[in-house]
Amino acid sequence: MNKPLKHSPVYRIDRFNVAAHALSTFMERLRLTQHLLDQLPGCRQNLVLTQPDLAGEFNLMTVVEWSSEAHMAAAKAVMQARYAQEGFDPGAFMRELGVMADMGTYRTV
Repeated sequence: MNKPLKHSPVYRIDRFNVAAHALSTFMERLRLTQHLLDQLPGCRQNLVLTQPDLAGEFNLMTVVEWSSEAHMAAAKAVMQARYAQEGFDPGAFMRELGVMADMGTYRTV
C-alpha cells in the first residue's frame, strides 16, 4: 500500500447513532461544532449527513476534510481548548444522550 503524502488531505469521519428523542439536542451541539470548524484554517469541507428515521433512530455522519495533518491537529487543539473553557465533555454528553459513535481519521493513499 502506498504511504499518504505528507501534505495530502486528511479526513475526519464520524458516525453517530442517535435516538429520535435526543436528535434535537445532539444536532444543536453538532451545528455549533460545525460552525466553529468551518472558521479554522485548512478546513476544506465540513459535511453533516443523515439517514432518515430508522424506527426511532437516526444515523448521522460528519465528514471534515482538512488540507493537511497539521491543520487537523491545530483544529483539534482549538476545539479541546474551547471545550475546556466551556466545561464541556463530549464523551459525557454523548453518554447522557445515549449516542453511539464510531470516529476515525482517514487519509488518501
